[in-house]
Amino acid sequence: MSATELLQGVTQILYLLIFASVLLRAIQQPQRASINTALLFGAVAVIITIADIFNLLDRTPPRAVGALLGTLLMALPYLLLRLVDDFAGVPRWLLRASEAGLALSAVALAVLVPPLPGAVTLLLVLYFLGLQVYSGVRFAGTARHSTGVTRRRMQAVAAGSVFLGTTIFLSGLLALLPDSQIPELLVQATSLCSGLAYFTGFAPPAMLRRAWQEPELRAFLGRAARLPRLPDTAAIVTELETGAAAALGASGAAIGLWDESVGALRFHAQPPLAGGRPAVVAEGEPEEVLLLPGVAIGGRSFALGQALYYADTTRDDPDHAQMYASFGSRTAMCAPIIAGHQRLGVLSVYAARAPIFVEDDLALVQLLADQAAVILESRALIDEAARVRAREEVTRLKDDFLSAAAHDLKTPLTTLIGQAQLMERRAEVQPAAPADLAGIQRMLREARRLRTLVLELLDAARVDQGRLVGARERADLVALAEEVCERPRPEGYRCDVVADGPLECEVDPLRILQLIENLVENGIKYTPGGGQVTVRLWQHEGSARIDVTDHGIGIPAGDLPRLFERFHRGANVDDRRYSGMGLGLYICRGIAEQHGGSIAVTSVPGQGSTFHVSLPASVPALAAS
Repeated sequence: MSATELLQGVTQILYLLIFASVLLRAIQQPQRASINTALLFGAVAVIITIADIFNLLDRTPPRAVGALLGTLLMALPYLLLRLVDDFAGVPRWLLRASEAGLALSAVALAVLVPPLPGAVTLLLVLYFLGLQVYSGVRFAGTARHSTGVTRRRMQAVAAGSVFLGTTIFLSGLLALLPDSQIPELLVQATSLCSGLAYFTGFAPPAMLRRAWQEPELRAFLGRAARLPRLPDTAAIVTELETGAAAALGASGAAIGLWDESVGALRFHAQPPLAGGRPAVVAEGEPEEVLLLPGVAIGGRSFALGQALYYADTTRDDPDHAQMYASFGSRTAMCAPIIAGHQRLGVLSVYAARAPIFVEDDLALVQLLADQAAVILESRALIDEAARVRAREEVTRLKDDFLSAAAHDLKTPLTTLIGQAQLMERRAEVQPAAPADLAGIQRMLREARRLRTLVLELLDAARVDQGRLVGARERADLVALAEEVCERPRPEGYRCDVVADGPLECEVDPLRILQLIENLVENGIKYTPGGGQVTVRLWQHEGSARIDVTDHGIGIPAGDLPRLFERFHRGANVDDRRYSGMGLGLYICRGIAEQHGGSIAVTSVPGQGSTFHVSLPASVPALAAS
């Protein structure tokens, strides 16, 4: 047996095996695509069988049989075009033109006596080659816009079309130029390649499909570990949908999550499988679809708790045929997302063309749904842990508040009560004695301190509510800073203002006074033994800047990130020496931010700190003095 005969035999066996495989599938799944595939390879099988029979009998086929074989051969590109229509769509006029071409080819083969005239042979080859090239280009284009298994299948079919077209082209040249140097071995090799490529594209074994799916599935599972840490559930759902569609080479996927409050599946987009009318939640928000259990494909899968495959959505779910048509969904697979005994939702994978899926893909869809259940359950546990931590943090803050408030309110109250009791006993013993002026002043000082603490607590509450800053008016920040620095200070302390001139902004003057006063008071409080606090003001790139610098104890680097939080005080602060509840800087941040500005700090322990305040200056108003 020669190499040419060996290749020819292998090619014939391969095409017969493809026909047996696609015929079995067409019987099991009588869909348009599977029937067209069976017709295509059935024509090839008939050609091979009849030709082999006459070869075994060592007889030349009668003219009628030859015409039949030629017609079947010319039918191959038309049948392939029908498959292009199944996978990617073909213009109606082209289908009608190809049918007319096939009819003319059949007439020519039946009427003309072999050998055919060269012009007729050339036209037949051009007809065959043209449809083959068109089919190959369309399959290649479909592959370029597809993913996963679908891309690889379309690439294989495109390659098969090119090889078959090459085979016919070479055979035509041999018929037109019998004395050409084209080796028969090359013709058989291209024919074998076309068979291998078609087998890979139209009848890929399950093992090969799994090998094609493995990279996307591995990538999907590789991302699974980080998915529960995404910002929100919507982001997780989007990633899961993208991964599921890629793993199956589908047009898309949609996940509907069960919402107990409304008793329906909630889709965050407009999935073709929803079976409900889109409802816009709010302007600017993504559209959501609510799907009742048992309604449409996704609802049925969720209600039954099992995976479903609808090869033809219009046929299998005629009640929603119009909806599926509007979304371009011809085939779909759905699987419930179940964690333990709790149904979390449904995963729906869909395609615009029926031949994309096979039934054994349903197991993969269920696997992806199970993985989605693990991811969503992990996210739920993370959210629950975050809620527990938040409750613990709230409890801690309440405890800190009660502790700080009790400690700082107790001191002035104790002094007030003690001084009042002393003055009461003195008045009982010596009714005519003159008033204790020093005691009264002490009571007044402690009462003011108590009022300050209470006002801090009220301001902290206003910060939380966003109501700290009141009506704004045009004010000179330099004048406000000078007013703060002119207030009486303990002996040995000085407050200076440094500015090139007035700096006007639209602000709440009382709150800006409070902000500067708090920062200056902090600078004095944490500078033991006396020292200077400097308030520097200037304008920079449309913002009013205020820097308050002291030379006190400074702030440890580890405390800087949390310095402006409620009740937080530096680790180097001695509560017995430096009183306070840790609300002053929190209020300063609230004042700055509610003006549309910001506050920050730089500090060196043991050398002092500088607080940097930036406020938007609505009108450039810094004038040279």
